[in-house]
Amino acid sequence: MPVDQGRWAALFLALALLVPFLPLLARALGRLARLAGRALAALGSLALLKLVEGLVGLSLGVNVLNALVLALLGLPGLGLLILLHWACSL
Repeated sequence: MPVDQGRWAALFLALALLVPFLPLLARALGRLARLAGRALAALGSLALLKLVEGLVGLSLGVNVLNALVLALLGLPGLGLLILLHWACSL
C-alpha cells in the first residue's frame, strides 16, 4: 500500500469517526457564534457609552472582557460592571 493510499485511508477513517459527532459540533458552534454576535453587540454598546460618558457620568472600559460579561449576563452584567467600577474607585 503506497503512502498516498494510506493517507486517504486515514482521512476516510477520521471522517467516518467524526460523522456521529457532527450534530454536537454544530450545536456547540452555533452557541459560540451566538455568543460572538452578542459580544460584538456589547462591544458596540460599550463604544457608544464611551462616546456619551460625559453626559451620562458613567465610564466603562471598551475591552473584550467587559463585552463578554455583557454578552453573557446582559443588563445585570452592566450593573455588575458599574458596581465593580464604583467599588474599585473608592
